[in-house]
Amino acid sequence: MFLGTHTPRLDDKGRVTLPARFRDALAGGLMITKGQDHCLFVFPRAVFEEMADKVAQAPFTNEAVRAYQRYLFAGTDEQRPDGQGRISITSDLRRYAGLAKDCVVIGAISRLEIWDASAWERYLADHEDAYAQAREEVLPGVF
Repeated sequence: MFLGTHTPRLDDKGRVTLPARFRDALAGGLMITKGQDHCLFVFPRAVFEEMADKVAQAPFTNEAVRAYQRYLFAGTDEQRPDGQGRISITSDLRRYAGLAKDCVVIGAISRLEIWDASAWERYLADHEDAYAQAREEVLPGVF
């Protein structure tokens, strides 16, 4: 389970060091893809494969399904962390997420998310009230 907030820096080669506590779960490989809200999603390979199977089973005769499949799969990069826990982020993915030097890596249960630090701060500010006012309709059975 991925939890917490970490603040690594993107190096000059476009690499980010993953938090040490997550490295074992990602040692077998990981998939980086465009997430929603202009962040990057980082999935353990096995989790991504399960999700990809479900997405692939959706009816490709539906235009929205085809668009989602194309966007998800065309923007995915497979990585294996190096001995120091670093992964390379392609220039396309860095551009999509607006990644500069300062990044934020957050745990989101089954995945990590990589955000530009400024974008993450804006996201938190923009969504804090909605989080504080979450009701049963948002998360049935939780509250």
